[in-house]
Amino acid sequence: QVQLVESGGGLVQSGGSLRLSCVASRIIFNLYTMGWYRQAAGKQRELVASVKYSGSTAYEDSLKGRFAISRDIAKSTMYLQMNSLKPEDTAVYYCNAKSDVTAEDIWGQGTQVTVSS
Repeated sequence: QVQLVESGGGLVQSGGSLRLSCVASRIIFNLYTMGWYRQAAGKQRELVASVKYSGSTAYEDSLKGRFAISRDIAKSTMYLQMNSLKPEDTAVYYCNAKSDVTAEDIWGQGTQVTVSS
């Protein structure tokens, strides 16, 4: 069974940086579109960034330039580098894997990111 495990969340001051990691087990990494989503309290879950099997990336427009998604296929790990963090970035961040072949859609358990002002 495929599993996604996030890490790297925590408390950071406004303007600081964090790097989230998502380790995928039992997954052929480059056959999935991988993504980071976030959900703030009382709000809907939203896409932060994604990376396709081809390596092409996409970002939520307002986050371009501050956030960067990357992956290390050999380590089956995806990353989200978050810079210049703002209090409004506070949310639970989730790792997601969507199969490009089947309807498989997998979520991690989430990691809390809190940005203090």
